[in-house]
Amino acid sequence: MSVSTTTNDLKNGMTLEISDGLFTVIEFQHVKPGKGGAFVRTKLKNLRTGAVIDRTYRADEKIEQAIIDKREMQYLYNDGVDYIFMDSQTYEQLSVSDAALGTTKNFLVENATATISTYEGTIVGVELPAAVELTITATEPGLQGDRVSGARKPATLETGYVVQVPLFVNQGDRIKVDTRSGEYLTRA
Repeated sequence: MSVSTTTNDLKNGMTLEISDGLFTVIEFQHVKPGKGGAFVRTKLKNLRTGAVIDRTYRADEKIEQAIIDKREMQYLYNDGVDYIFMDSQTYEQLSVSDAALGTTKNFLVENATATISTYEGTIVGVELPAAVELTITATEPGLQGDRVSGARKPATLETGYVVQVPLFVNQGDRIKVDTRSGEYLTRA
């Protein structure tokens, strides 16, 4: 479902339905040149591909705002093909494809809470908290005396994702990982 609005009402985070698909407004700027009509310069992010585009609209131009349904859901398990989530209020289960999850699957553990965004019954995004705690299942031990500042080593997390961690982090440690960049933040 979409609602007609104008470019004067744009806000960051608003989702728009344009001819190229669904886009989220990252930033916008109203420009009123000394000569000619006012316009709005926008930076939009494609919900499906993550690509960022720049678009310019006339001031007060009509655009379609997409109404996105966001629900908190708990990740239950992977059935081999899809990831199964459960709505925390209704206990309704939802299958999410690998493609719809994107890089989110690298940080998904059983019982984790995610926000699933749908538009007209189609999943358009799965968001996790900004940072998650995961256990390291495999990494080389740090060598005694090897204290080069900023040195990193690869570590495999319980989800199978490999992240670069400082030398002092060991197998079995729980660490916080940034879900947006996929980088190590700190030990938990």
